[in-house]
Amino acid sequence: MKRTHTCGELTLQNVDQKVILQGWVKKIRKLGAMVFIDLKDRYGITQLVIEQENINLINNLKNEYVIEISGIVVKRKSVNKELITGEIEVIVKDLLVINKSELTPFVLENDVNVNEDTRLTYRYLDLRRQVMQNNLIIRAKINHIIRNYLTDLNFLEVETPYFAKSTPEGARHFLVPSRLNKNKFYALPQSPQLFKQLLMISGIDRYYQIVRCFRDEDLRIDRQPEFTQLDLEMSFATSEDVMQISESLIKKILKEVKNFEIKEPLLRLSYKDAIDLYGSDKPDLRYELKIHTLNDIFKNSDIKMFLDSQNKYIRAVCIDQLLTKKQLEELNQQAKQFHFNSIAFIKVENNAWSGSLASQLTEVQKKQLIEEFNIQNKATIILNIGKYEEISQLMGAIRISLAKMFNLETKDDFKLLWVVDFPLFEFSEQENRYVAAHHPFTSPKEESLADFDTNKKDALACAYDLVMNGFEIGGGSQRITNSEIQQRMFDAVELNQKQVEANFGWFMNAYKYGAPYHAGIAWGLDRISMILTDSNSIRDVIAFPKNSLGIDMMSNAPDLVSDKQLDELNIKTVE
Repeated sequence: MKRTHTCGELTLQNVDQKVILQGWVKKIRKLGAMVFIDLKDRYGITQLVIEQENINLINNLKNEYVIEISGIVVKRKSVNKELITGEIEVIVKDLLVINKSELTPFVLENDVNVNEDTRLTYRYLDLRRQVMQNNLIIRAKINHIIRNYLTDLNFLEVETPYFAKSTPEGARHFLVPSRLNKNKFYALPQSPQLFKQLLMISGIDRYYQIVRCFRDEDLRIDRQPEFTQLDLEMSFATSEDVMQISESLIKKILKEVKNFEIKEPLLRLSYKDAIDLYGSDKPDLRYELKIHTLNDIFKNSDIKMFLDSQNKYIRAVCIDQLLTKKQLEELNQQAKQFHFNSIAFIKVENNAWSGSLASQLTEVQKKQLIEEFNIQNKATIILNIGKYEEISQLMGAIRISLAKMFNLETKDDFKLLWVVDFPLFEFSEQENRYVAAHHPFTSPKEESLADFDTNKKDALACAYDLVMNGFEIGGGSQRITNSEIQQRMFDAVELNQKQVEANFGWFMNAYKYGAPYHAGIAWGLDRISMILTDSNSIRDVIAFPKNSLGIDMMSNAPDLVSDKQLDELNIKTVE
């Protein structure tokens, strides 16, 4: 029989109606002569009542059995306000067990106490939990909003290839051997970057795609080997056009998903200022805790750690709390991860000073510190000295740790900003050369056009990142459409003509036939979904993710393949 309603649908308007429900048994409770069953599906929970004369219907019935019932809707005597269906219950007249279930390896409740690998091994059970289903529902809603919004703006959804050519720059590719073309490989794309630029040359002036991308890189809470992007490109458009559309779209998503209003235009912060103030190019602005440089305060200091301050920076974060010994030790351990021996700290409470440096402070320095950090009654100052990039990174990490310690990361608050004016290049110690900070098709800023290839250290990119609550959720740029500038860029990253022709010749040929200027952006939909569902990891918003080692615990992928399969691909494995 076909169900007449879902388990989240019945209300007082359905009283006295005969209904058919199907779903999973969530809970069985006996109360006197009657038995109550919570029946669940992805829409909600409905309470079933088995009266004494029908008690034989539930012989041996257990949790997670899949059942079908028919019965009469009645008004509940005691309302359950936590359920949509909490004003009614269904008196069961007939019950059919569709399929039985073994005892599940963990309890399928929202607050499940089980390690993540077990959850991933039995992901199909994990996804029965309401919190996980809600995550997927919100994710689907975000995709729906995106498609509707962009379609209304004349964007065309176009699919691009998954089997592509391997090109240099960027993260490692996942390679796919070709059986028909011996000893040759496809690469799974890290993004549709080149294809979407070709679409601009093709005359598809407004393109978007919700697309899977692949990167063979070390994993974190906000990374997976395969991930989903909103990819977007616009012809006859500048960075400003892309940023404006992005702002309007994220505003719409936050309003419809979280009923949260953001004001446009968003704050813009240069990369330089982001590092200087927050020690990160993706700062979380839900809390202050700005980083301060204290060289002027300690320039004539006798404090030993500050004596050798030439070409070094004394940088600090201050919080209006008194840190415990345990909390300070946590920060010490964090400093070691950044190759610092420890942190220094100063505490002040009602003008009483303590801490590792307190006894060495002059009265003038104490007054300067109070003014610098606007200290009122109490505070702890965390500080250290080092090269600018290194000490800024450390203080940026400590800033985040302090926010977590004192619950400053306000839930259901969303702080967005643009980080702009990125370096065009970054120096690779491993390769001993400058490489493109984003990709070699990013346009230099107007002020860097004249000398970006000879003054790589100071060259700025016409690139922009969209940041929300400490996560980069989008990144884009104005593209190079001038062949002379593109050649200078290839030269700057030391790609010779032979390499350019071999890797990008197919792409560069298109520029001979008339290319519009264009700009674009890619959003990380996994990260956005993680933030909007208040999840701890992007794995909680992906139906079937890999674990932190890149392994699918459910299917045990990646796995060995047969010798026959390897022979067909002309591949031999090495022990």
